[in-house]
Amino acid sequence: MSELVLRDATVADLPAILAMLAEETIPPGREADPSDPRYLAAFEAIDTDPNQHLIAAELDGRIVGTMQLSFLPGLSFIGSWRGLIEAVRIVADLRGQKLGEHMILWAVEQCRARDCKLVQLTSSAARTDAHRFYARLGFVQSHVGMKLHLRD
Repeated sequence: MSELVLRDATVADLPAILAMLAEETIPPGREADPSDPRYLAAFEAIDTDPNQHLIAAELDGRIVGTMQLSFLPGLSFIGSWRGLIEAVRIVADLRGQKLGEHMILWAVEQCRARDCKLVQLTSSAARTDAHRFYARLGFVQSHVGMKLHLRD
C-alpha cells in the first residue's frame, strides 16, 4: 500500500468528505444533500481560520479519510493551547488497516508542534469500538461530555 498523505482539504475534496459524513448512522439522517450551500460556507469558514484544519487523507489519489483538527486557546494550564480532533472518518472499505491510527498520531504530532498542552476528542457514547481504539492510542476517558442540540 502507498503512503497515506495528510493535508488540508480543498473544495475539490468536499464530495468525498461529504460522502464519508453521509455514511454516519449516529444519529441517522443527520446530513443533508451534498449540494446544500451550508457545506461550502462551513468549508470556507474552516479554510480561512488559521486555527481550524479540515484534513483530507489521500491514498493513491483517493480521499480515504478526513478529520477536523482545531487549535483552541485557553486560560487553564497556565494559558495553554489545546488540540481538538473531531469528525474522524475512514472510508468503509479501508477500515481496519491502521489508517485511522496513522491519522490520529499525525494529529497529535501537529498539536505538539503547536505547543499544545493536551489533545482532546469526543466520540459518540454508542461507539465502544472507537473508544477502545482511542484508549489504545493513549487517550483516557477523563471527562463526561454533554451536548445540547439546537434546532432551527
